[in-house]
Amino acid sequence: MTKYRKPTKAIITDAGFASRFLPITKTIPKAMIPMGGKPVMQLCVEECVEGGIKEIIIVATPGTKSKEIYEDYFNNPAENVRKLLKNQGKSDRFKSVQRVLNFPKIVVIEQDPTLPYGNGSPIASAREFIDDDEAFVVLYSDDLIIGGQGDVATLIEAYAKNPTAKAIITAQEMPESEWNRYGMIALKDQRKRTLSHIVEKPKTPNLSPSSLTSIGRYLLTPEIFKYLLPKNTGLDDELWTVDAVTKLAKIGDVLVIPSHGKWVSTGDPKNYFLAQLEYVLMNEDYASHAKDVFTRGKW
Repeated sequence: MTKYRKPTKAIITDAGFASRFLPITKTIPKAMIPMGGKPVMQLCVEECVEGGIKEIIIVATPGTKSKEIYEDYFNNPAENVRKLLKNQGKSDRFKSVQRVLNFPKIVVIEQDPTLPYGNGSPIASAREFIDDDEAFVVLYSDDLIIGGQGDVATLIEAYAKNPTAKAIITAQEMPESEWNRYGMIALKDQRKRTLSHIVEKPKTPNLSPSSLTSIGRYLLTPEIFKYLLPKNTGLDDELWTVDAVTKLAKIGDVLVIPSHGKWVSTGDPKNYFLAQLEYVLMNEDYASHAKDVFTRGKW
């Protein structure tokens, strides 16, 4: 069986107009909305860095300023800000900016506008950046892993032990009330935890094969690109990553592994707020004050 090189590249997708977050997403991409003191996209990049990734490809929405905004955030040295803070005796405040500038190579591209709508299209748009002999990881910026090891590191560790896998995906148990919102996993072999298929957004609970949901983290091999083609649209005429992963599972092993952190979604205002609250309480130095406000109304 073909073995591919250990992943050193990641694709982070943020292609879409995020209409549920209008009007703010009229001006900035959704993944630049803050989570605590950092934008969501930065947390995804940090997860890649934690996993040892050396090159990151961010896929932005075409026809917007998203590409320009990401390039400015991750690559602009902001010398005017550095000098101002130095003159004010506040150089320590620039450390957070310098950390961003010290990230590995970040390339920002726009999604190919000729591809169908769907979460597989941003991945297909980044094809030219992936060599034919290397595995790679994919992150949906709607999804964050908090409170534990990031899934990128977990996926790469699993691949080192299973180098002939066609793909590896992370999963999390999901309450029945949420099954109709996500891709639900059917296992081919419970002991080996290999994938049979994924049912995307089952309309009723009885159509879900399990309580395991596929979350927005994948380790993929270049074979995935054989299936991420415009002709392969599925539900709602969209190009789905899970459909391509399911096709890989028919020709080899696709492993399903548990996340070591907690998955939270930022894909809509309600879940974004809940994720924001949980992230702040876990990570920010004002967490105890925030907890007092929310639990006892104490300012």
